[in-house]
Amino acid sequence: MAPRFNFLLHAFLCLALATTSFSSSPNFYDNLCPQALPAIKRIVEAAVHREPRMGASLLRLHFHDCFVNGCDGSLLLDSTSAFETEKNARGNFNSVRGFEVVDQIKAEVDRVCGRPVVSCADILAVAARDSVLALGGPRWKVRLGRRDSTTASRALADSVLPSASMDLPALISNFKNQGLNTRDLVALSGGHTIGLSQCVIFRNRIYNATNIDPAFAKERRATCPRTGGNTNLAPFDPTPARFDTAYFKNLVKERGLLTSDQALFSGGSTDKLVETYSKNLDAFWVNFGKSMIKMGNIKPLTRNQGQIRVNCKKVN
Repeated sequence: MAPRFNFLLHAFLCLALATTSFSSSPNFYDNLCPQALPAIKRIVEAAVHREPRMGASLLRLHFHDCFVNGCDGSLLLDSTSAFETEKNARGNFNSVRGFEVVDQIKAEVDRVCGRPVVSCADILAVAARDSVLALGGPRWKVRLGRRDSTTASRALADSVLPSASMDLPALISNFKNQGLNTRDLVALSGGHTIGLSQCVIFRNRIYNATNIDPAFAKERRATCPRTGGNTNLAPFDPTPARFDTAYFKNLVKERGLLTSDQALFSGGSTDKLVETYSKNLDAFWVNFGKSMIKMGNIKPLTRNQGQIRVNCKKVN
């Protein structure tokens, strides 16, 4: 009876593992490859040290991946005869960056693990967290075990990625469609406390908005002319390489860089939360971590769905 009991026990444990909720697996790689997460952290820290802007770029990759049919690494896929890459979508074209760092991470993780066991989708999620950490921000437990998609959709990316020109009702609706609430909207928008934006994205606001500090508009116009200079960069707040509350302090002063930034503090339902975050770093950090976990749990592929890509740019 002992062999039969052992067999049944083994089968039960396998079934239990197979049915474990994705959301309960922050230690997914502890046994599969304990070297994986330290390897990701090393490469992210080195990349952000070389170029602090890369931290914001890696955070944005995870955000833009999750909003298009879930956190499945679809943003990383190049075009094929079957689909056009999401990199060409309006919200991504000539804008999303950091793919070379993702490729470097993938190569190193597969090397230390001895085989491809870490998905590209999980790499994006962990790299986003480690980027925030590298720029002095909070730590949160990244839930792991995602698998990679075998397709991508530029059309879907065009329709679901939030636009820099959105007002508050449009932003709330956009995030609600992803299962995210108003608190998530404000907290995740706080990711703009790091990084830079291109002139073409914020030009209309600095020349035409009425809810903008005149001195701030003048300052931004100095490097963003009415015509030309589309790729000229400006920081979202005065400390683009530090994950702090300066972004929210700017909004209270009507110094939001994008229309969608200032929409969060414009006499609407999110004003109070912006004020809270502007004064309370701990509150911002706690809610940002919670919202990142929630966003990272949007429609993940798990178990036998999808695949673990060998090359993040293409389907196996």
